[in-house]
Amino acid sequence: MNTRIFSALIALVAITSVVSITFAQSPAPQPSAPSTAVTTPAVSAPATTAASPDQAEMMKQMMEMAKLNENHKVLADLAGSWSYTVKMMAPGEPPSTSAGSLTRKPVMNGRFFVGEYTGTMKMPGADGKMKDFTFKGMSLEGYDNVKQKFVSSWVDNMGTGIMNSEGSYDPATKTFTYSGEVEPVPGMKMPVREVIKVTDKNHHTFEWYENRGGQETKTLEINYTRKK
Repeated sequence: MNTRIFSALIALVAITSVVSITFAQSPAPQPSAPSTAVTTPAVSAPATTAASPDQAEMMKQMMEMAKLNENHKVLADLAGSWSYTVKMMAPGEPPSTSAGSLTRKPVMNGRFFVGEYTGTMKMPGADGKMKDFTFKGMSLEGYDNVKQKFVSSWVDNMGTGIMNSEGSYDPATKTFTYSGEVEPVPGMKMPVREVIKVTDKNHHTFEWYENRGGQETKTLEINYTRKK
């Protein structure tokens, strides 16, 4: 949510991971074993069968799956304008900090929520010197009634890929937990975990964990405060 997102500076965290020795040691995906299943010719299924619903029943199910529920209400509670502070942790280096703002608003009659992130941070330029960089990101969050999972997508101006995550929500601790995968450079896929903890209606935190060769490491923390 990112709030995945993210919340949510995903691309920057991925870049710092690439330049670290630990990340370089992450195992590459192994080729899958050849299938031993017997292949049978495809057979066209009849339009309707006793085991499948008829058109009217299928439409009824689709309408039911399109309804909003309490899970969408949980996401709606995070809508609004926020300011945030970011702390990024890289192996062997002191944490770096930056700040920004987030506006999260409902779309599709409250079925999804779009988050627009803007921030400023220090980044090395072509000459190697640190310069101010304007970061922009966008999240799309929702609850999939069919999968019964929270879903999130993320894009930003530091990459060309789309990150997709799925997660759950624990009402007892007011905590979202998402799982996803990033591939900052070809062949370097890395599982990630996002944790969003809602402190109260005006505060929540975002934590980003990278799985590097089987060992999970926290590399990003964001604290959000609702704007007055």
